[in-house]
Amino acid sequence: MDSRNIRNPYHGIDDLQSDFGDPEEPSSSQKKRKGDFLDKVRPGDLMKRKRADGRAYFEEEHGKMHRRMAKMMSMNAYDRHKEMINLYYLSYPGSTQLLNRQVQNEKTDLDVLKEHHKFVWDEEDTGPDSWEKRMAKKYYEKLFKEYCIVDLSLYKNNKIGMRWRTENEVKEGKGQLSCGSRKCSETASLASWEVNFAYKEDGRSKSTLVKARLCPRCSDKLNYGTQKRQVKQKKRAVRRWEKERRRERDYEENDGDLEEKVKKEDEPSTSSAAANSSTLSASTDIWEGPAPTETEKTVDDEIDEFLDDLFL
Repeated sequence: MDSRNIRNPYHGIDDLQSDFGDPEEPSSSQKKRKGDFLDKVRPGDLMKRKRADGRAYFEEEHGKMHRRMAKMMSMNAYDRHKEMINLYYLSYPGSTQLLNRQVQNEKTDLDVLKEHHKFVWDEEDTGPDSWEKRMAKKYYEKLFKEYCIVDLSLYKNNKIGMRWRTENEVKEGKGQLSCGSRKCSETASLASWEVNFAYKEDGRSKSTLVKARLCPRCSDKLNYGTQKRQVKQKKRAVRRWEKERRRERDYEENDGDLEEKVKKEDEPSTSSAAANSSTLSASTDIWEGPAPTETEKTVDDEIDEFLDDLFL
């Protein structure tokens, strides 16, 4: 570089450039057009895209959509649901309040049973008109309605609460093998009581006969003020002896009728031919007539006997 053109020849370098110097003249290709002076550029404004830029942007977004669809199709239903919920949270912030459940007016299964439960369903209630009543009817049919559970906490006020046993209580023997009182678990010296249980339901007074199996202490509470009827169990040997005695009596009556019939047919006649014919007819009638029936136990009798032994 020529020293004459250097502004600081003693150091061998040129002066630094200054921002206050004269601006370089724009070339002919960088000259502003006449309409450019009317467009004011603001910092927050987006620059206009060219057609080539718009095509590239469309292809990029189109590819994203197809990749997202392929990802969704490769998921199972649960993962797809989580992905869509996450996208909803990210796309619509603050709108998750629409997904909140209003639990103030909702009813659980327990609330429905409490509202529509009946201690005894009548035969008129064969076809409930709502699903709540149908569920309460199904729950009633699932209960074991031979013995009941008794609440004797207010027995001095002559107020007794009763309900049917559930499946777990039946399996544990509560109310049958142990005392049927709600807070008692005594298993010795149990007695069965038949109670005319009166209650109010749906604004009507109803009553039904129920059985309760209680210990002596709870039996005194049950009979506080009024005496209930005790269901006494017959001995199994006594019942068997009565059935055998009844069967023998029926057999003796049938045998006596047959002997009288044979004696009448064996009386002597005036002629030997008549005698022979009468004896022949008597002998044939014995074989042709019905055989003496012996009363045997039927399946229904055996089932009744088994249930009597089980529930009494």
